[in-house]
Amino acid sequence: MFSTLDMHILEILCEDARVSPREIAVMTGSDENQVNTALEGLRRAGVLVGYQALINWERTEKEFVQAVIEVNVQPQREKGFDAIAQRIMQHDEVKSLYLMSGAYDLMVLCEAATLKELASFVHSRLSVLEGVTGTSTHFMLKTYKYGGVLFESGHADRRQAVMP
Repeated sequence: MFSTLDMHILEILCEDARVSPREIAVMTGSDENQVNTALEGLRRAGVLVGYQALINWERTEKEFVQAVIEVNVQPQREKGFDAIAQRIMQHDEVKSLYLMSGAYDLMVLCEAATLKELASFVHSRLSVLEGVTGTSTHFMLKTYKYGGVLFESGHADRRQAVMP
């Protein structure tokens, strides 16, 4: 269904979404018009749905809180997990939502300006949804790696270890 060029373009964009169609053409040995046609086809097919910058927010002054919320749900007859997932993903706090195998059904990645706002979302809007049977919230404390990119500075800690 997807050509070798399509797959190569997607792999290139996963590494760096800033690469221009001209650069992709050089990297793939293709014509720039072929690359533009392939990109448009990938957009129309719903494969290429957006471009995002990876930002290490911990190096900025932005204050916010993030959490991973494990959600157990009662799937609906003939709709499975999709109906409850549709309701959950409508909330602004929800940044990502995944159907999971294992101990819980859905994994929700959430973000809010404050701990109080995120807690309010969980207890007032998420956990009370019809079909939600339980939640477990895990707050993110630090990002070490995201999207395959290391977020650590790479500088060795030169402090002397304290030994008891």
